[in-house]
Amino acid sequence: MLEVGIIMGSKSDLPVMQNAIDILNEFEIDSEVEIVSAHRTPEKMFKYAQDAKKKGIKVIIAGAGGAAHLPGMIASITTLPVIGVPIKSRNSIDGWDSILSILQMPDGVPVGTVALNGSKNAGILAAQILATTNDKLSQKIEDYKKELENKVISSNKDLKQQ
Repeated sequence: MLEVGIIMGSKSDLPVMQNAIDILNEFEIDSEVEIVSAHRTPEKMFKYAQDAKKKGIKVIIAGAGGAAHLPGMIASITTLPVIGVPIKSRNSIDGWDSILSILQMPDGVPVGTVALNGSKNAGILAAQILATTNDKLSQKIEDYKKELENKVISSNKDLKQQ
């Protein structure tokens, strides 16, 4: 069942957004991926935001570079949680324009924002939101975090053996 919508402003954003797609697949969360430009396809953007809940989507991950209006505009239309992924694009000011465009939302229109190019964390955050009502998914996330802990412990052992 479709649970997460992953949208991005252009096809050039896909290499960054692929990390969100991959982690959601790892957690066995059904998602859809669309190119939805706030500036070039505003009607599609409005329709996507208006129809997302009807399609079963519970969380939207929106990646955008440059002026990065997509996450905020989607959040202004839907009541679903929106996670913004600022993307360092070719026309970006070292990514700061994207970060600030997504992060500095006005009161009443929140967008959860992850690090520059941080779509993997956006996927994990979406999974954690969904896990609040899904014990099986919650266990998968606990296992994932335990695996992260084990990698650090293993790396520390390797370091001390050198």
